[in-house]
Amino acid sequence: MFHVKHTPHILLINPWITDFVAYDLWIKPLGLLNIASFLRENGFRVTLIDCLDLSIKTKRYGQGKFLKTTIEKPFPLKSIPRHYSRYGIPEEIVLKRLSFLEEPDLICLTSGMTFWYPGVFKIVEITRECFKKVPIILGGIYATLCYEHAIKYSGVDIVFNGTGEVEVLKLISYLTNFELRTPNSELRTNFYPAFDLYPQLNYVCIATSKGCPFRCIYCASPFLSKGFVRRNPLKVVEEIEHWTTRYRVNNIAFYDDALLVEPSKHFVPTMKEVMERGIHCNFHTPNAIHIKEIDEEVAELLFRGGFKTIRLGFETSIETTQIETGGKVNNQEFQRAIKNLKRAGYSREEIGVYIMAGLPGQRAGEVEESIAFVRETGARPMLVEYSPIPHTPLFEKAKRMSQFDLENEPLFHNNSILPCRWDGFTMADYRRLKEELGRG
Repeated sequence: MFHVKHTPHILLINPWITDFVAYDLWIKPLGLLNIASFLRENGFRVTLIDCLDLSIKTKRYGQGKFLKTTIEKPFPLKSIPRHYSRYGIPEEIVLKRLSFLEEPDLICLTSGMTFWYPGVFKIVEITRECFKKVPIILGGIYATLCYEHAIKYSGVDIVFNGTGEVEVLKLISYLTNFELRTPNSELRTNFYPAFDLYPQLNYVCIATSKGCPFRCIYCASPFLSKGFVRRNPLKVVEEIEHWTTRYRVNNIAFYDDALLVEPSKHFVPTMKEVMERGIHCNFHTPNAIHIKEIDEEVAELLFRGGFKTIRLGFETSIETTQIETGGKVNNQEFQRAIKNLKRAGYSREEIGVYIMAGLPGQRAGEVEESIAFVRETGARPMLVEYSPIPHTPLFEKAKRMSQFDLENEPLFHNNSILPCRWDGFTMADYRRLKEELGRG
């Protein structure tokens, strides 16, 4: 335990993205912002540095392009013939911000995709140089999914692979010897993420639930979030109203993995209350919504309620693959959902449908067939490359079928390199499909 006699100062950092490509599609460190809010409510002093808080060419709904700096590719990716970049605030600006800070008592880093870890390691290196004696905690997705790798290589003092912000808060309280004010029962519901720490808000993100009742074999949600819990719809609406009235935010992205599950209990009352209160906002679903729940009522509420970015998690039209990967939707349910969305008022271009490309053993022809099916139904197919994720049922098959060492090198989880490419689905096949989609 680190003995802190004064009010502890906690530095929270969201690291850079390091990748071949990255866009600001409503990306914010929601877990870290929840922790910031909890800490403030419990008397801690908090500083946030979000290395991704600099996007340019902001689009209509708050998205944009991150500022990028081309950097040297990590050695395992040397053979990939593409430029590699660090996305976000220039390093010199981060260094300047750190130089003006009062020395913190504790540094807490989050982490995103497993293959973005070089950005995490760079922040660890920089903060170690600035604050040599300050302990560092690392949490987040990479830390949880690649726990042993993070312990071995990250250079932090503690790698946290727990499942929630409350547990992090208890750990910080213990390490700083600073007693919490808030009862555990209130921690999960009473505070909003600390988006007010940002100098400018083009959008905010909201999670109305945690976890997912489905068990898709390519998804880590069941591992990252034990169980499935949802917030009271009225509490959700109060938060939406908070951001749209007090901060005049016009764009809100839902981070839920299962926003539409049992809609009569959750989504329907939420949106009816939003409309009853006269809340006007653009809503977005970048994580995709479940197709089988989109009946006429849900489609109408999506359209009238202001959902501008509709993304559907279809993945494939191949029925055997649908069953093998989790059985969350079939082709008939998909066709019905599209019909309901179009009847509600959405155009073909407004209905984006995710098609998974590069699954272990998947042939290019299967992806082509899925694209054609989506087009015939009257929606817009969007390719998403498969990323092998540790602790998912499909990861073992991916390891057997990949030419890369997925077990020991998280950089090879990068979807941009098509980790499970093979003779039946080559990089050339993928580029051809992307080009055809661009023309279509």
